[in-house]
Amino acid sequence: MKSPNALLSATGTTIFTVMSALAVQHQAINLGQGFPDTDGPEDVVRAAAEALLDGRNQYPPMTGLPELREAVAAANARFWGIPVDPASEVVVTSGATEAITACLMALLDPGDEVVLIEPLYDTYLPVVRLLGAVPRLVRLQPPSWDLPRAELAAAFGPKTKAILLNTPMNPTGKVFTAAELAFIAELLQRHDAYAVCDEVYEHLTYDGWRHIPLMSLPGMRERCLRVGSAGKTFSLTGWKVGYITACRALAGVAAKAHQNLTFTTPPNLQRAVALGLGKEDAYFHDLAAGLAAKRDLLAEGLARIGFGVLPVRGSYFVTVDFTPLGYNGDDVAFCRHITEQAGVTAIPVSAFYEGNAPGHYARFAFCKRPEVLQAALDRLSRHFAGSTAMTNGTLTERARSA
Repeated sequence: MKSPNALLSATGTTIFTVMSALAVQHQAINLGQGFPDTDGPEDVVRAAAEALLDGRNQYPPMTGLPELREAVAAANARFWGIPVDPASEVVVTSGATEAITACLMALLDPGDEVVLIEPLYDTYLPVVRLLGAVPRLVRLQPPSWDLPRAELAAAFGPKTKAILLNTPMNPTGKVFTAAELAFIAELLQRHDAYAVCDEVYEHLTYDGWRHIPLMSLPGMRERCLRVGSAGKTFSLTGWKVGYITACRALAGVAAKAHQNLTFTTPPNLQRAVALGLGKEDAYFHDLAAGLAAKRDLLAEGLARIGFGVLPVRGSYFVTVDFTPLGYNGDDVAFCRHITEQAGVTAIPVSAFYEGNAPGHYARFAFCKRPEVLQAALDRLSRHFAGSTAMTNGTLTERARSA
């Protein structure tokens, strides 16, 4: 019997599924997978519920309901100063992952090269390869995650079709600076390339850092496909509503990809998201402020326990270095260890790299209720309690036996 697709057959179960299952098995507090543990705004949820009963439950327009496309266009102008034609420059998708896939399908032919920045979301590489394109990886280094400009420039060449850029960035919490974005823009113009911009955490930035869409830079309007996520903006990740903003020519091709993926997205959810995007500025400010407070609770608690905590300027995640605790295994073993022995689950950061990854960092999600974060800290504190456990090798020996 002939084999099925070789790439997909060789692809393992995602680390998020593996660690979440382990968390359930050990009744651990799951700070691995990045989803909130409370629903988003009540008026948005109510709007979706009421929209189920208004008699408009058949296929909506393929590119999205007019009211949501208009709301996405208005949000682009309101928050980022990007003028958008809702009729021809917005495509609504069934989640941001589908949007990213549709954007890559719209751009790539077999043999094209795509620049990707590690650490990266785990769906990027499989989609690029399924399309027959060639990834060119550029690596950011902890703890600062600065953009290595020489390495990035070297990754571009005659076959470069696009870069896939994630800012604010998962898992690092990095928000790309204006200078870094200007450098990327210059490379795109020099090599006549495009950018797929994964900006799902666009409203989740902290400490005065502000997201800058690459599309808003001079010369980038026609080169960027910008991806947003209602799931992240409204803490409703299960709804899977995303949206692409691009110039007419690129949006039209992305829409054809979307047509062959999911075709459309539930109309009641689209109408509710349109309501949400029109919410007052205070909502978006409070969303970020609330998450910043949760970040501080978790980061400060992890630092007290003894972790090396890296800066977090955006997204849902804190990255920590666990070597100060004396643990002698790699990050996969460490995350299994704390799940099984401490009752708290994190994600090994090596899962966001391809080969030869840093092996002593873990990612914790802070998009949870404060009492859940505190309970996780209490469990970790008890597990790593006492100076003897962290200074005389007891932890290392316990880890080896786990």
